Amino acid sequence: MMKLIIVAAVASILVAAASAQNCGCAAGLCCSQYGYCGTGDQYCGTGCKEGPCYASQTGGNSQGSVADIVTPEFFNSIIDQADASCAGKNFYTRASFLDALKSYSQFGNLASADDSKREIAAAFAHFTHETGHFCYIEEIDGASKDYCDETNTQYPCAPNKGYYGRGPIQLSWNFNYGPAGESNGFDGLNAPETVANDAVVSFKTALWYWMQHVRPVLNQGFGATIRAINGQLECDGKNPDTVQARVGYYTQYCSQLGVAPGDNLTC
Repeated sequence: MMKLIIVAAVASILVAAASAQNCGCAAGLCCSQYGYCGTGDQYCGTGCKEGPCYASQTGGNSQGSVADIVTPEFFNSIIDQADASCAGKNFYTRASFLDALKSYSQFGNLASADDSKREIAAAFAHFTHETGHFCYIEEIDGASKDYCDETNTQYPCAPNKGYYGRGPIQLSWNFNYGPAGESNGFDGLNAPETVANDAVVSFKTALWYWMQHVRPVLNQGFGATIRAINGQLECDGKNPDTVQARVGYYTQYCSQLGVAPGDNLTC
């Protein structure tokens, strides 16, 4: 009788495991090696079966390959278009980007080389647009704008601190500065200016925002990345010229990297 109970229990476990491994995850979620849906390393890392996997074990790009794609020529072709008087001209560097990348090795490391190149092209398209070819470190007239969400009690605004746009993706709002700081070793709420004073931190916050909010929708097309970054102000016909500007940079960089841009380019 005990043997029958054990056999039945094992059979039950196997059936449950088999059922769990039939993921069919929603868009933007990874199917883990154990068959569960989610985001982050335990789902999108080693053994990931489907979705936006990091794919370091399945033929995607390594961190070294990102450096091979974001060559000095590629980076300089962007920043060289900024005027000599631009503050970002002597702030943003390829070296600081690659240094920041050490904390976000999943970036540019998707299931195929083409997908990885598209991610890099998409990110740099947004960097280009948000900063004016790496001209601006901070949002124009940002200090005059109120980016404090007083209803957010987890990341309360500090007195006399401005959470306006800074960095390659123009990080904004206290509810972004707080967790971006926690993830990257600086006090985002009490020292948000760090993003404008340290180029490595600046790129880290851009990569943090990308991996948190943009990577999960990347497989829906470039248009979804626009919505994830500034959709409330640009998508659904609100600012079609700005949307087209972002798309133009993206398709240009895809062409430079020798990869098709894919579908669903606008939002």
